[in-house]
Amino acid sequence: MARLIQLLLVDDSPEDIDLTMEALASMKLANNISVVHDGVEAMRFLRREGQYSEAPRPSVILLDLNMPKKDGREVLEEIKADHELKDIPVVILTTSKDEEDIVRSYKAHANCYVSKPVDMRQFEKVVRSIEDFWFAVVELPPGSRPNHIE
Repeated sequence: MARLIQLLLVDDSPEDIDLTMEALASMKLANNISVVHDGVEAMRFLRREGQYSEAPRPSVILLDLNMPKKDGREVLEEIKADHELKDIPVVILTTSKDEEDIVRSYKAHANCYVSKPVDMRQFEKVVRSIEDFWFAVVELPPGSRPNHIE
Protein backbone atom coordinates (compact mmCIF):
# COMPACT_ATOMS: atom_id res chain seq x y z
CA MET A 1 0.00 0.00 0.00
CA ALA A 2 1.49 3.36 -1.04
CA ARG A 3 0.90 6.60 0.82
CA LEU A 4 -0.83 9.39 -1.07
CA ILE A 5 0.89 12.64 -0.20
CA GLN A 6 -0.88 15.98 -0.63
CA LEU A 7 1.90 18.39 -1.51
CA LEU A 8 1.59 22.10 -2.20
CA LEU A 9 4.47 23.58 -4.19
CA VAL A 10 4.61 27.38 -4.06
CA ASP A 11 7.14 28.70 -6.59
CA ASP A 12 7.17 31.26 -9.39
CA SER A 13 10.03 29.71 -11.39
CA PRO A 14 8.80 27.40 -14.19
CA GLU A 15 12.26 25.78 -14.34
CA ASP A 16 12.33 25.03 -10.60
CA ILE A 17 8.76 23.73 -10.73
CA ASP A 18 9.69 21.38 -13.58
CA LEU A 19 12.80 20.14 -11.76
CA THR A 20 10.87 19.59 -8.55
CA MET A 21 8.08 17.73 -10.35
CA GLU A 22 10.61 15.51 -12.16
CA ALA A 23 12.39 14.66 -8.93
CA LEU A 24 9.12 13.92 -7.15
CA ALA A 25 7.87 11.77 -10.04
CA SER A 26 10.90 9.51 -9.71
CA MET A 27 10.00 8.58 -6.14
CA LYS A 28 8.09 5.45 -5.18
CA LEU A 29 5.46 7.37 -3.22
CA ALA A 30 2.21 8.41 -4.86
CA ASN A 31 1.87 12.17 -4.75
CA ASN A 32 -0.93 14.59 -5.41
CA ILE A 33 0.99 17.76 -6.17
CA SER A 34 -0.69 21.13 -6.43
CA VAL A 35 1.29 24.09 -7.75
CA VAL A 36 0.67 27.79 -7.22
CA HIS A 37 2.88 30.58 -8.53
CA ASP A 38 2.79 33.34 -5.93
CA GLY A 39 1.95 34.03 -2.32
CA VAL A 40 -1.51 35.45 -2.95
CA GLU A 41 -2.48 32.31 -4.86
CA ALA A 42 -0.96 30.15 -2.10
CA MET A 43 -3.12 31.74 0.59
CA ARG A 44 -6.26 31.42 -1.58
CA PHE A 45 -5.43 27.74 -2.08
CA LEU A 46 -4.84 27.13 1.63
CA ARG A 47 -8.01 28.98 2.64
CA ARG A 48 -10.00 27.27 -0.14
CA GLU A 49 -11.14 30.53 -1.68
CA GLY A 50 -12.60 31.03 -5.18
CA GLN A 51 -11.32 28.49 -7.70
CA TYR A 52 -9.66 26.59 -4.82
CA SER A 53 -12.87 25.81 -2.92
CA GLU A 54 -12.22 22.07 -3.36
CA ALA A 55 -8.46 22.22 -2.81
CA PRO A 56 -6.99 19.37 -0.76
CA ARG A 57 -5.35 20.17 2.55
CA PRO A 58 -1.60 19.77 2.00
CA SER A 59 0.40 17.28 4.04
CA VAL A 60 3.47 19.47 3.48
CA ILE A 61 4.13 22.82 1.78
CA LEU A 62 7.29 23.48 -0.25
CA LEU A 63 7.61 27.27 -0.20
CA ASP A 64 9.92 29.54 -2.20
CA LEU A 65 10.77 32.86 -0.56
CA ASN A 66 11.27 35.20 -3.52
CA MET A 67 7.98 35.52 -5.41
CA PRO A 68 5.81 38.28 -6.85
CA LYS A 69 2.69 39.77 -5.22
CA LYS A 70 3.30 38.25 -1.78
CA ASP A 71 6.64 36.69 -1.00
CA GLY A 72 7.23 33.44 0.86
CA ARG A 73 8.25 35.22 4.04
CA GLU A 74 4.81 36.80 4.29
CA VAL A 75 3.10 33.54 3.35
CA LEU A 76 5.00 31.64 6.05
CA GLU A 77 4.04 34.21 8.68
CA GLU A 78 0.37 34.06 7.62
CA ILE A 79 0.31 30.26 7.66
CA LYS A 80 1.86 30.03 11.11
CA ALA A 81 -0.46 32.75 12.48
CA ASP A 82 -3.59 30.97 11.21
CA HIS A 83 -5.10 28.51 13.70
CA GLU A 84 -6.40 26.30 10.86
CA LEU A 85 -3.11 26.17 8.94
CA LYS A 86 -0.28 26.46 11.44
CA ASP A 87 0.15 22.70 11.92
CA ILE A 88 0.95 22.10 8.23
CA PRO A 89 4.71 21.57 7.92
CA VAL A 90 6.38 24.22 5.76
CA VAL A 91 9.67 23.46 4.05
CA ILE A 92 11.40 26.56 2.74
CA LEU A 93 12.94 25.61 -0.63
CA THR A 94 14.67 28.67 -2.01
CA THR A 95 17.77 29.97 -3.77
CA SER A 96 18.46 32.34 -0.88
CA LYS A 97 21.34 31.46 1.41
CA ASP A 98 21.04 34.79 3.19
CA GLU A 99 21.51 34.38 6.93
CA GLU A 100 18.73 36.89 7.63
CA ASP A 101 16.28 34.82 5.54
CA ILE A 102 17.28 31.64 7.37
CA VAL A 103 16.89 33.21 10.83
CA ARG A 104 13.63 34.95 9.91
CA SER A 105 12.18 31.72 8.49
CA TYR A 106 12.93 29.72 11.62
CA LYS A 107 11.65 32.53 13.86
CA ALA A 108 8.42 32.39 11.83
CA HIS A 109 8.28 28.64 12.58
CA ALA A 110 9.42 27.13 9.28
CA ASN A 111 9.91 23.41 9.77
CA CYS A 112 13.13 23.42 7.78
CA TYR A 113 15.10 25.60 5.40
CA VAL A 114 16.72 24.18 2.26
CA SER A 115 18.72 26.14 -0.30
CA LYS A 116 18.13 25.10 -3.90
CA PRO A 117 21.36 23.95 -5.54
CA VAL A 118 22.07 25.35 -9.00
CA ASP A 119 23.22 21.97 -10.36
CA MET A 120 20.30 19.87 -11.65
CA ARG A 121 21.52 16.57 -10.16
CA GLN A 122 22.07 18.16 -6.78
CA PHE A 123 18.63 19.80 -6.99
CA GLU A 124 17.01 16.41 -7.67
CA LYS A 125 18.97 14.89 -4.78
CA VAL A 126 17.76 17.64 -2.44
CA VAL A 127 14.12 17.19 -3.47
CA ARG A 128 14.39 13.43 -3.02
CA SER A 129 15.89 13.86 0.45
CA ILE A 130 13.05 16.21 1.40
CA GLU A 131 10.52 13.70 0.19
CA ASP A 132 12.29 10.77 1.89
CA PHE A 133 12.32 12.60 5.20
CA TRP A 134 8.90 14.25 5.20
CA PHE A 135 6.94 11.42 3.58
CA ALA A 136 8.72 8.26 4.68
CA VAL A 137 10.20 9.10 8.09
CA VAL A 138 8.18 11.87 9.76
CA GLU A 139 4.85 11.32 11.49
CA LEU A 140 2.61 14.17 10.35
CA PRO A 141 -0.13 15.78 12.49
CA PRO A 142 -3.54 14.03 12.27
CA GLY A 143 -5.08 16.80 10.12
CA SER A 144 -2.35 16.53 7.52
CA ARG A 145 -1.69 12.80 7.46
CA PRO A 146 -1.64 11.46 3.94
CA ASN A 147 -4.32 9.10 2.77
CA HIS A 148 -3.36 5.59 1.74
CA ILE A 149 -3.99 4.11 -1.67
CA GLU A 150 -3.92 0.50 -2.83
